[in-house]
Amino acid sequence: MTKNNKKIALVASDTDTAQEAAAALRKSYDFVAPEKADVIVALGGDGFILHYIHEVMPHKASIFGMNRGTVGFLMNDYRAEDLLERINSSTTITLHPLRMRAHTENGQVVEALAINEVSLLRQTRQTAKIRIYIDDKVRMEELVCDGILLSTPAGSTAYNLSAHGPIMPMNAEILAMTPISAFRPRRWKGALLPQSSKVSFEMIDPGKRPVSAVADTREVRHVTKVDIEQDRSIRISLLFDSHHTLEERILNEQFIY
Repeated sequence: MTKNNKKIALVASDTDTAQEAAAALRKSYDFVAPEKADVIVALGGDGFILHYIHEVMPHKASIFGMNRGTVGFLMNDYRAEDLLERINSSTTITLHPLRMRAHTENGQVVEALAINEVSLLRQTRQTAKIRIYIDDKVRMEELVCDGILLSTPAGSTAYNLSAHGPIMPMNAEILAMTPISAFRPRRWKGALLPQSSKVSFEMIDPGKRPVSAVADTREVRHVTKVDIEQDRSIRISLLFDSHHTLEERILNEQFIY
């Protein structure tokens, strides 16, 4: 336990690097089971922590990630020393996921949560044709494209940035809608929306132009309509070293050239 009586758990990806780090930490600290923890120390990369958050939502424990993977944008630097002190002095970033409701050609409705983004992608050589609604009002009658995504600030430096979408500060309270290889209208670069927006994507001619929807890592194929809104009933607390918060990383990312 820490000096303020927080119960700490440890989880790690199955890579050799993460498992070796976990073994070293277990020699120095006492850990409890994740379901009993106030703070979960997660060892791995961004992919691992995203998968793990989905597994434990809506568990109330905060997550202190340490990078034992590749990118590690959502992670702190790995250091075995002073772990409890780092957790006690850390800064909390609260995330609210997007909730996707995907309607399929066979009549199913599939729900999934996304911390980074919900993306729609064409399934065949045919471009997708998508009608866009914001708060039940048609904002674009037809977008011809390879796909489109709706990103949270936390995901703005991931797929959204690769698709030339904007980087958003964590406290901006906006979502980024970013087209993927837009054909028509060719010059449309996307939109910034309030986080309270209710977004719907309606597929035009889905039989001829099939589209899949992906909420982080959950894929639903042959969708006809996708409804997305932020689920503020779910709170995800990520802990960061006070000198290198997620907000600071996102700010720094905008000055990389």
